[in-house]
Amino acid sequence: MLERVWERVQSARLVDGVVIATDDDRIRCEGRRFGAEVEMTRPDHPSGTDRVAEVASRRPAPIVVNVQGDEPLLDPAAIDLAVAPLLDADPPQMATLKKRIVSPQDLHNPNVVKVVTDRAGNALYFSRSLIPHPRDGSAAHFKHVGLYVYQRGFLLAYPSLPVGPLEQAEKLEQLRALENGHSIRVVESDYDSIGVDTPEDLERVRAALEQMEQHG
Repeated sequence: MLERVWERVQSARLVDGVVIATDDDRIRCEGRRFGAEVEMTRPDHPSGTDRVAEVASRRPAPIVVNVQGDEPLLDPAAIDLAVAPLLDADPPQMATLKKRIVSPQDLHNPNVVKVVTDRAGNALYFSRSLIPHPRDGSAAHFKHVGLYVYQRGFLLAYPSLPVGPLEQAEKLEQLRALENGHSIRVVESDYDSIGVDTPEDLERVRAALEQMEQHG
């Protein structure tokens, strides 16, 4: 799975280099087996963003993309879509993606993180609960696609931001930015991710990969 994610990230048009950041020697060995560049980090990071910030502090890249290693169906075009806002003349500090929810089973699944945005496309809130509440049954719901793009300066400052009660309650690292008054641009995408959080997710990914192979 890790090798497939690495290959997909390398295929993104707007990505210049790929580094696997880990504190696990098993992941280090696996990454180096298939030729990836791997950097070991401290083991005490509270989130993936904190881990990526450590690696970014040793590199000059002005824009940093954070992709989780449990996204084997990642579409390289989705990475490019998330990076694009940070290439604008007036770029946001941080960007991510959302996808409209079409499966009823995702609405109340806490492993499917939901996001709501303002009219400008900036995040208002992320939650494992259903947001917004469909009081009259007509609300559109969006899942958060868990990849992030940061301006380097913002990423390096991120670990120093205090962890607030919302991040603690939801266990969602992106809430740290919102709780400390920073904005997150959220771009709508057709890309539908399947993060591998449970054995059931793994079976869904295997079925999807088999279907992709059958269709070439």
